[in-house]
Amino acid sequence: MLNINLGSRSHRFCNGAARRDFLKVGTLGPLGLSMANLLQLQQAGAGEEVPERKAKSVILVYLGGGLSHHDSFDLKPDAPAEIRGKYKPIDTSVSGIQICELLPKMAQIMDKVALIRSGSHTNDHHETATNWALSGRFGSAFGDFPAIGAVVAQQTGFTSQIPPYVAIPQNPSFTWELGKSAFLGGRFESFRAGDPNAAGYRVRDLVRTTALSDKSIERRKSLLQAVDSLAEQVQGNDQIATYDEFQKRAGEMILSPQARTAFDIEKESTELRDKYGRTTFGQSCLLARRLVESGVTFTTINYGGWDHHGKIFQSLDNKLPEFDRGLSSLIMDLDERGLLNDTLVACFGEFGRSPNVNKDEGRDHWGPAASLLFAGAGVQPGQVIGATDPHGGYAIKRPVKPADVAYTIFSSLGIPPRRMIHTPDGRPVEILDQGELIQELYA
Repeated sequence: MLNINLGSRSHRFCNGAARRDFLKVGTLGPLGLSMANLLQLQQAGAGEEVPERKAKSVILVYLGGGLSHHDSFDLKPDAPAEIRGKYKPIDTSVSGIQICELLPKMAQIMDKVALIRSGSHTNDHHETATNWALSGRFGSAFGDFPAIGAVVAQQTGFTSQIPPYVAIPQNPSFTWELGKSAFLGGRFESFRAGDPNAAGYRVRDLVRTTALSDKSIERRKSLLQAVDSLAEQVQGNDQIATYDEFQKRAGEMILSPQARTAFDIEKESTELRDKYGRTTFGQSCLLARRLVESGVTFTTINYGGWDHHGKIFQSLDNKLPEFDRGLSSLIMDLDERGLLNDTLVACFGEFGRSPNVNKDEGRDHWGPAASLLFAGAGVQPGQVIGATDPHGGYAIKRPVKPADVAYTIFSSLGIPPRRMIHTPDGRPVEILDQGELIQELYA
């Protein structure tokens, strides 16, 4: 007999139907899974094939807003002026691959990188596309599915006294925070590292900057008592159930020399910090390398500001060199320290930019085409995968979808992308319901 515990509360949808009513007709609520489907999924999960683990760590460089592929890694010098923009292509360390003239450092290390020119999907809305890109599953703008990093944290757990999932400086956001843990609950949210380029950088929660007054201590005790009392009343609630774990982990981290050392970017030499660039992005890349060395499994570097609807070239004149310096330094530093062999570096945004430069000298949101970068952990470098049409508007060769990217990242960490995870009320959900490995990365 198959028992499915949906809890004691009968939640109702907007049409007045209770969730348990769906079970009576053989489906599981809004997921639309029949009982036969569920049994098939359970059977598949029991005999799941675990992919070979190629990476110990993943660094995701997330370009929030949408990098213009026309002006970075997929220039169209033969297109009309209103499409090709103002930048010229330059040769790279790989014969036949050219990229933007404002990326000379990346040009020198293209023999360590695989370039995908055929990222493609069908959504041009920031929040919706970002949650899609960060989870591999399409849902609403509010994040119905957990981000890749949150799933990784849930699947791998805490293996040391540092968090498995870190966001630098924080999770991506536009009008609200994106790429969160969704139904997996608070214990698998990212640890927000803050801005490592800030003067006197210290990670909040790891260092107490001022002594607490007696009054503050009493207030904290009262708050703890109130939360403890609430937890007793709401047993079974995932967010409340994780409170004790949060408290325990926070205490361990505050006392942990490993955590303090991992985030202590001032231990790096002045020369190396300068090489990465004294910017938030540059120092975020350097901190990500330190976290990899310390055993963090998944790090997101949130580098936003690519939403150039107007004056795109004026902005890119400053932004592309900053990006060039930080990312090239990260890849080279990982390589020189022997860390690139088991660290997967992925770089992408939620979409590309439109082919035509608009009346405001900008480019608009564009889901059908984008460029992505991968390096390390078995990725075969020095190659271009996929292609766009002569105007850079559509992927015409090997389209790569958000689910494919997520599938590849999960597989690199040895996590079966079709494994079942569960919502707090016990509903089974596949990590990914679509997608396939980007085999060409490992050809």
